[in-house]
Amino acid sequence: MSDSVQAEGTKDSPLLKRVGIIATCAVGGSLFALYAVAVPFVAPALRKVCLPFVPATSTQVIAAAKEGFSAVGFELNPWLVWYSRYRAWREGVHHRTSFHISDLWKVSFAQYSNVVIFGVPQMMEQLEAKLQSELQTSAKVVACRFPFPTWTPDHMAGEGIDTVWVYDAKTFKSQVTTVELLKNSEDSGTPHQ
Repeated sequence: MSDSVQAEGTKDSPLLKRVGIIATCAVGGSLFALYAVAVPFVAPALRKVCLPFVPATSTQVIAAAKEGFSAVGFELNPWLVWYSRYRAWREGVHHRTSFHISDLWKVSFAQYSNVVIFGVPQMMEQLEAKLQSELQTSAKVVACRFPFPTWTPDHMAGEGIDTVWVYDAKTFKSQVTTVELLKNSEDSGTPHQ
């Protein structure tokens, strides 16, 4: 009889069930939170063109806003966008800044006169073509860490990973126009067979 009482006491104990449910919920919730935080940082590395996940956007946009510019930042990572919004509020420039969760390749740059890019080497060639076609001739482009492959910078400052290149759209748009004119003159000058 004592064996049957002992077995019944440990079989489906309400306390053990409750501890098991709480432990399962805690582990499941922790894994979900880890997933929610990690995915925005890992996903850009899995794209065709690897994108940086450095909160450079907030630093650049806030610095521009402190200088009196209306500044806009684009970032894929929602955590960095929220952090940037918080930093702008904390720095007192939130009324001159806006941050958007957006894919850089889907944003039109036609309305901007100054563009600051914190990119990686793998994206600079494609980004150069995008900016070339979208920016007005009065625009300025600042590239941080990595230069554009074919544009000639008007100014350069810093060393190593802190190097910054400044490009004037008049310069890089005239380079393309000259190349196109030369290409067209070569095409018209060669006899067709």
